[in-house]
Amino acid sequence: MMKKILAGLALGLGVAIASPQLPVLARSAPLVWSNPTQDASIGFDEQLWQSFAGQGDKQALIQSIDNSLRYIRTPSAAEAYRNYHVRWITRDRVERSLRRFRQLVIQSQSPAELQAAVKREFVFYKSVGLDNKGSVLFTGYYEPIYAASLQRTEEYRYPLYRRPANFEQWRSPHPTRVQLEGQDGQGLNSVVRGTELVWLRDRLEAYLVQIQGSAKLRLTDGRYMSVGFHGGTDYDYTSVGKLMIRDGLHPRDGFTMPKMINIFRQRPDLLSKYLPQNNRFIFFRNTGGGPPTGSLSVPVTADRSIATDKTLMPPGALALIHTQIPYPDGRGGTHAPTVSRYVLDQDKGSAINTAGRVDVFMGTGDVAGQRAGVMGYRGQLYYLMLRE
Repeated sequence: MMKKILAGLALGLGVAIASPQLPVLARSAPLVWSNPTQDASIGFDEQLWQSFAGQGDKQALIQSIDNSLRYIRTPSAAEAYRNYHVRWITRDRVERSLRRFRQLVIQSQSPAELQAAVKREFVFYKSVGLDNKGSVLFTGYYEPIYAASLQRTEEYRYPLYRRPANFEQWRSPHPTRVQLEGQDGQGLNSVVRGTELVWLRDRLEAYLVQIQGSAKLRLTDGRYMSVGFHGGTDYDYTSVGKLMIRDGLHPRDGFTMPKMINIFRQRPDLLSKYLPQNNRFIFFRNTGGGPPTGSLSVPVTADRSIATDKTLMPPGALALIHTQIPYPDGRGGTHAPTVSRYVLDQDKGSAINTAGRVDVFMGTGDVAGQRAGVMGYRGQLYYLMLRE
């Protein structure tokens, strides 16, 4: 997660897609003024007064706001907003909006009270989406937990790599994935051999860590280690899932992450065919057991942090998403009600390069992975700014 490739499970791997390849719009005017309060289908986050998996959702939102406020005061934020091309959205306005919204969340005693205050004090800017009509594809990502070893063994053979010390001096184009990890993923003749950080026992899991950009790793001695994004090669991301769909391994409709994994489990020979076709390669660092961190160098929060194209969308800003979100159904599956949720824009993805794509961070572990693996729904994205 997160300071990372952040490909997103749906588009990044070609899963949960039931439509043709998505168009990419021109990069001008990604946001337009809107009045979502006139749309009766859009609510204002009643889940703030509920909880998910025993976690206080209201407190999680406040913590996520605080993370954005911490970012917005940094030199990086000053630079980002100095060059931001939507002139009515400034660093100062974003900060004031975050602070006031935080006060309202704390003070409000009900969804209706918060909604009334938001309608009174804020204006909304809507993403133009995939079609210049506001349609946005929402997908999910998460932090996996995998078994790993600090030494290479016969069981643990698939490495994650540190960023090479001379990485900034590498000439373009960078080495391909095959040059970095070999056709079999073990990297025995890798041009970066000696920079291994940790080894996993499953090749697909090692690849998925690169897709997610971070992971918690359960070491052989029982300790846990966390790794996070620390640079990537200069290739565009290639979706393995889309290649599999193209080759007829599964219809586009209904191709979810579990189905993709199942195909690879049944046909492990396909790993050497498809994984090397994605030359985008990620390096990692030991994050010392810290929480998953987004591209703004602040923690991301389950169900409250999103990733967008940061050349288009305002970093750290408060947003409202209206889409379906999958939750466990208590029977081993998921159900996906349509919800409206306040979120913070705290991450980016190299596979997200349009105003019509959003990745929602689902959390850590298997349940989060199950939710992320089936998420791929259309909806709308709004940014909230205090009235001038």
